[in-house]
Amino acid sequence: MLIRSVKIVDSQSPFHHQTKDVWIENGVIRQIGDALSVANTEVLTGSNWHLSPGWIDMRTTTGDPGLEHKEDLQSVCAAAAAGGFTEIAILPNTEPALDSKDTVGYVQRSTQQNLVQVHAIAAVTKQCEGKDFTEMIDLTHAGAVAFSDGTHPIQNTHIFLKSLQYLQPLNRVLINRAEDLQLTAYGQMNEGISSTLLGMRGMPAVAEEIMLMRDLKLLEYLNVTSELPILHFSTISTATSVQLIREAKAKGLPISCDVAAHQMVFDDAVLSGFDSNYKVNPPFRSAQDQAALWQGLADGTIDAVVSDHSPHEEEAKNLEFDLAAFGITGLETAFALLCTYGKDALSLSQTIDKITHAPRRILRLSDITIEEGNAANLTIFDPSQTWTFTKTRSKSKNSPFFGKTLTGKPLYVINRGLVGKCG
Repeated sequence: MLIRSVKIVDSQSPFHHQTKDVWIENGVIRQIGDALSVANTEVLTGSNWHLSPGWIDMRTTTGDPGLEHKEDLQSVCAAAAAGGFTEIAILPNTEPALDSKDTVGYVQRSTQQNLVQVHAIAAVTKQCEGKDFTEMIDLTHAGAVAFSDGTHPIQNTHIFLKSLQYLQPLNRVLINRAEDLQLTAYGQMNEGISSTLLGMRGMPAVAEEIMLMRDLKLLEYLNVTSELPILHFSTISTATSVQLIREAKAKGLPISCDVAAHQMVFDDAVLSGFDSNYKVNPPFRSAQDQAALWQGLADGTIDAVVSDHSPHEEEAKNLEFDLAAFGITGLETAFALLCTYGKDALSLSQTIDKITHAPRRILRLSDITIEEGNAANLTIFDPSQTWTFTKTRSKSKNSPFFGKTLTGKPLYVINRGLVGKCG
């Protein structure tokens, strides 16, 4: 395959910001240059095409095994490819959970031929119940790239602390979502003026912040040093959380964090219509929190952006707001949300770093750079193309972005010697 006149966006590549021809053969980048001539090869070309390392999402939920009616491994890979992702890391919240060599092996065997590579994030505790530790050494040898209880924040302080200690010699990161579940019990949305006006029980920002402070204090107590993050905070949502992480990084604590793409788009006022497609956890916060999240992305406090893809069947979403499940599908719209709503806050290079180099570094995966001789793990996209989100490859349709016109479209994904057309 020969990709003609494509602008390379890869901060780690010597061809960054250059427009080149890229020749790929047998899954390897053979040559990068100008006006290349290669006989008997397929040519891809288009207007305003950009090329980056393949995108990776480090927070995807799938229902496989056990909840395939929400999403199975094949449909989640199709949705990921449609959204421009060549790799995804899936949370352990399945039935059974990804808490044994068998379930992690099942994920790997089921997806080993797919264009989209699937990485398993293994459970910290059995069935993600927060009670008994999993066999973390065995799970690491089985291929788990990180450890987390996924959608279940780790409440037990002893388990959290011991997990950090166990995982350090295994060179694996602990991923946690900061939330005090006692403070958010029965909550439906962000606690604030909007929740008061709507008469809904709120989920206070302090529930996230107090747990984040606990986790940081315990990490500081361990007094460990590492060039790579030992602790990763997933889907932070408040201005205070951003500031706490900024201060902790300034102290030299080995941490990282991410934010969900949809969190950058809406504030809690959007729930005035009681549309359950806007019901997410963490909830949409205030406009001030949202502004702090954009600033955190721009200054590097927030390392990565995730889709927080959370598929649900119609019966789990299309009912009374207080009974509806939390979460939206996000793989197919994540990049477009950053381009549409963040063009004044982030450069294109910054945006691409948040979904390529940063997540791979956090997960200890081999970095992908666009250079001759490297494997072709690539995404072709047009950052200025407008399009309307009208169909999905996911089994579930719980997205507030259907019918919305967005800017920034992935066009092709290339990985493992395979090529897929996005959308």
